Amino acid sequence: MADPKGFLTTPREEWPRRPAEERVRDWHEVYVPGALLPIIGDQADRCMDCGVPFCHEACPLGNLIPEWNDLVSRADWRAASERLHATNNFPEFTGRLCPAPCEAGCVLAINQPAVTIKNVECAIADKAWEEGFAPPCPPDRLSGRTVAVVGSGPTGLAAAQQLTRAGHTVAVYERDDRIGGLMRYGIPEFKMEKRHLERRVGQMRAEGTKFRTSTAVGRDVATRELRARHDAVVIATGATAWRELAVPGRELAGVHQAMEYLPLANRVCEGDLERSPLSAAGLHVVIVGGGDTGADCLGTAVREGAASVTQLDIYAQPGGDRDEEAEPWPTYPRLYRLSAAHEEARDLRSAPAADADARLFAASTLRLTGDSQGHVRSLHLVGVDAGRRPLPGTERSLRADLVLLALGFCGPDREDGLVEGLGLELEPRGTIARDRGFATNVPGVFAAGDAARGQSLIVWAIAEGRAVAAAVDRHLSGGSTRLPAPVGPYDRPMTV
Repeated sequence: MADPKGFLTTPREEWPRRPAEERVRDWHEVYVPGALLPIIGDQADRCMDCGVPFCHEACPLGNLIPEWNDLVSRADWRAASERLHATNNFPEFTGRLCPAPCEAGCVLAINQPAVTIKNVECAIADKAWEEGFAPPCPPDRLSGRTVAVVGSGPTGLAAAQQLTRAGHTVAVYERDDRIGGLMRYGIPEFKMEKRHLERRVGQMRAEGTKFRTSTAVGRDVATRELRARHDAVVIATGATAWRELAVPGRELAGVHQAMEYLPLANRVCEGDLERSPLSAAGLHVVIVGGGDTGADCLGTAVREGAASVTQLDIYAQPGGDRDEEAEPWPTYPRLYRLSAAHEEARDLRSAPAADADARLFAASTLRLTGDSQGHVRSLHLVGVDAGRRPLPGTERSLRADLVLLALGFCGPDREDGLVEGLGLELEPRGTIARDRGFATNVPGVFAAGDAARGQSLIVWAIAEGRAVAAAVDRHLSGGSTRLPAPVGPYDRPMTV
């Protein structure tokens, strides 16, 4: 380590966010531009270069965190970029979107604030693009084998890039009109500006990856034709089948899934629409679901000018410190966290406390009621205990002109006929069945990411994309591969 006493002398300092009252007036990223690099060298110095770096185990990609922390502390950005890209195809994505399980596993986090690993990663990635350390890496020769990757989210893109660099001819099929999957239309612009995505797609095009947008396999391209055209197929469609809210009043107008609402806001940012048809402007909004997708809806509704926004979380409010008995280090703890969106929603709260949270914890939806025109106007809820049992006397109602459901996802979408057309077997929970080598029951067809693993993190998606690429390369090459395989589908439990 560059400074053996850095973790003792330097306090944790994160990338500062712009003032909430400023950032809610635009869709740019929430962080202060240019404020990360001046602080990141000292932050990297806080890394203790542990003999057993638990951050490696906590990261599904196996990122070489102490190595690139040391290189950043010495301002060797080129070498840091090489070490980071050795395990992660898209560090500028994870540096902005990952919840950083690596920081929960930081040895320093046993009794001090963890190293700002996520910020260091983002700084390296951005510096690499700024300095030209991330050029296209086309293969020296082509293998003559072709691969179809269905889905262009982080799993599909990581698999496609790895297989292209291995010399295979890769075509990515995406049913939307732009590449990126959930990163394109599910992640709001204020969390990750799409220029980062466009830059990587441009790099992949220069390397030789082909992209087929507005093409749904099973509908626009027959599954039999796809299978006959390619030597291998990777299914990386994600888990896009959303969970429903089975309560009276679900059929009312004004009740929408989060993934009906968020893509429209993203299309406004793309310039496709002047105004979202589901805009929250002037409306009282209630979001059902306490996770990141719900927070994305929250930040979006605030920027659209909602009259009020409330987010319901069925779980009790967590504490500010790790529960050492239930969630001992280095597991990822469930802590009370205030995201950028929750900061921004404070100004809309009608509660007298200036720091009132937009979330209602331990709250379960009972029913929705509407007006004579069939439009939702109220959401009725009840408080629940740890077992999600209703607590007597806690029923109340919230004004709701727009209700957004952010309840997660349960497997791949089956409407386009991809699963049935290929004859893929499913697990009882609705995900695509596969073996330890990512192979499905159909020879030559592999499945990875949320479509097979279940809803998870972007860092797991990229790890699975890299791992399935190694499995496909091994299949096409007759049993060997030079591609790294960071994880197998069942090698580690799901984190976070």
